Amino acid sequence: MRVPLTGVAPVPVPSRTQYVMEHLTHAILTGRLPPGQPLVETELAARFGVSKTPVREALKTLAGRGLVVMSEYKGATVRTVDAAMARSVYDVRLLLEPEALRRTVTAGADLAGARAALERADAAADRADRSLANRDFHRALYLPCGNPLLARMLDDLRDQAALVSTVAWEAVPSWEREAAEHREILARALDGDAEGAARLLHDHIEGFVRRAFPAEENQEGRA
Repeated sequence: MRVPLTGVAPVPVPSRTQYVMEHLTHAILTGRLPPGQPLVETELAARFGVSKTPVREALKTLAGRGLVVMSEYKGATVRTVDAAMARSVYDVRLLLEPEALRRTVTAGADLAGARAALERADAAADRADRSLANRDFHRALYLPCGNPLLARMLDDLRDQAALVSTVAWEAVPSWEREAAEHREILARALDGDAEGAARLLHDHIEGFVRRAFPAEENQEGRA
């Protein structure tokens, strides 16, 4: 299957990897490169007008970010999302992110970035833009937590969480509900209620994955 990726990279060699990576990320998060799609270096190099080297480096970086899977025998493919993968990502977020937000609010950190991300999400033209804006919203909440290691651990989950949300919205377009919950979380944080904001964030993360990827026993109960 040939995916119509367009664009030529009239940029210096060091930035070509970034160019390819940004376009592949957007294509993955819009579903133009669906889960399981093979990513052939020679084809991508021709479509982007670059050599195979920046494509290979971009794929390695995306593999490290959890969007691509690389196999010695099958090559690179877009990562598939299943319930086990989604729950693993969101389980770690549940453990770390509410605590990071609690610390951010307690420190009285500036949350202007979170407000700006909400506005971007409301104005998003597609699922990818909305997912990336939502990702930036969450990052603006945890980044000022005062613990660089905690923030970096959450950063490592950002792309995988965005991929999960994009796939989930394809099946169950619940983004308006998540957007309303984001506004409630931010309002509580701006009020200086660290515990209340952290509790709402925990419920928000837990509720999303439960709706999007219900446990097998719940599915059987509804059958």
